[in-house]
Amino acid sequence: MSAVSLLGGLRTVLAIGAHPDDIEIGCGASLRLLARVNPAVEVRWLVLTGDEVRSSEARDSAKRYLGDADRLTLHGFRDGYLPYEAPAAVKDALVAHRNAFRPEVVLAPRPDDAHQDHRFLGLLAPQVYRKQLILHYEIAKYDGDLGGVNVYIPVTEDDVAAKIADLLSSFPSQGDKAWFDEATFRGLMRVRGVESESPSGYAEAYWSSKLIVR
Repeated sequence: MSAVSLLGGLRTVLAIGAHPDDIEIGCGASLRLLARVNPAVEVRWLVLTGDEVRSSEARDSAKRYLGDADRLTLHGFRDGYLPYEAPAAVKDALVAHRNAFRPEVVLAPRPDDAHQDHRFLGLLAPQVYRKQLILHYEIAKYDGDLGGVNVYIPVTEDDVAAKIADLLSSFPSQGDKAWFDEATFRGLMRVRGVESESPSGYAEAYWSSKLIVR
């Protein structure tokens, strides 16, 4: 099944991020493609950490993707401490969101991500969302934890350019990080584009542990 036909049939999607910018880095181009081929789809975002500055950046970015920030749910858990400081409260937050919104597809971090916040959410997602298709996105980082992927979504050059431009403009607080630049974001999408023979040369990649075809 092609990416467009799959995305075109979706009605509800939830994207989960440990931090502001996780969703945009991991699946921003895919979300732009989804919005274009399926304008009727309802997409919501759930972000678990963020101080005042980072939360403001998250709302600004959500407006660019979702049209407004009303479909973004922000929590203020402590960055870097999700598995340790309040694990039950974090799971409760996911359960509460699930009870209010039942997506068909969940986009979440990888369960083997080297960052403890990402990894914790990647492990929680299939516990909370047991009946949904979960696509675990990837985030390049110093730890060198990029692994095998088994789902690819080819994206257009316009999707790639818009994703990168929005990341760089929406999250100025991250600008001093060596990896937070166009070369990193574009390079990973280019590699995944080669692996998937994307017509544009670019793709975003995911890992899924279970996929049921009906």
